Amino acid sequence: MPEYEISGEVWRHPGKGGWHFLTLPGKIADEIRARHGHGHRAFGSLRVRASIGASAWSTSLFTDTRSASYLLPIKAEVRRREQLDEGDVASVRLDV
Repeated sequence: MPEYEISGEVWRHPGKGGWHFLTLPGKIADEIRARHGHGHRAFGSLRVRASIGASAWSTSLFTDTRSASYLLPIKAEVRRREQLDEGDVASVRLDV
């Protein structure tokens, strides 16, 4: 069973490269910070295993001071496979 199950809107960071992210809900971010904050790596990153639909990948959550939350980057390959685009709502299973 995944440690967390969340859903949120996929958004694109402006600028060259246009990475796509999902911002974790505040309550979940607070819980992750309390339980796993000691494991932060460079740039406030935290290693996770994420899955959307049938796609799973290893990545990192990144702290976001604007939202006081974490950002989950969603790889282009995963977005293609799961037919996700900017503005879509994604259901994510997350293990920290």
